[in-house]
Amino acid sequence: MKGQTNTFVLKNRIQRKLRINMTDAEQALWRRLRGCQIKDYKFRRQHPFGDFILDFVCLEAKLVVEVDGGQHNESTGDVRRDQMLENAGFRVMRFWNNQVLNEIESVVEAIWLELEKHKLTPPPSPPSP
Repeated sequence: MKGQTNTFVLKNRIQRKLRINMTDAEQALWRRLRGCQIKDYKFRRQHPFGDFILDFVCLEAKLVVEVDGGQHNESTGDVRRDQMLENAGFRVMRFWNNQVLNEIESVVEAIWLELEKHKLTPPPSPPSP
């Protein structure tokens, strides 16, 4: 994935700065995602991809989890970002900060259910020669 990342993001180590300054909601969700706690899937936090930093991503399941504050309400930038990620084969889940802080079990269950869908979806067959 490193080859697809904007060099400005990598050179300035933006993802590292974001890991240090995670929001309370991001910290709460990370405590539940880290260490393969959900179905033995590994999540990464503040992972660079293209021009973006993804809050959480499971590369194996191609699942992106974003935790958003009020500044993301009706954001056209988020719509473009989600479309770019979907074109790259990712599924995107978005949760509001207050959802994560007040309903963490529901959020984790929703992520678990999305991972179950990945498990049930057969991989695409290779192209025939």
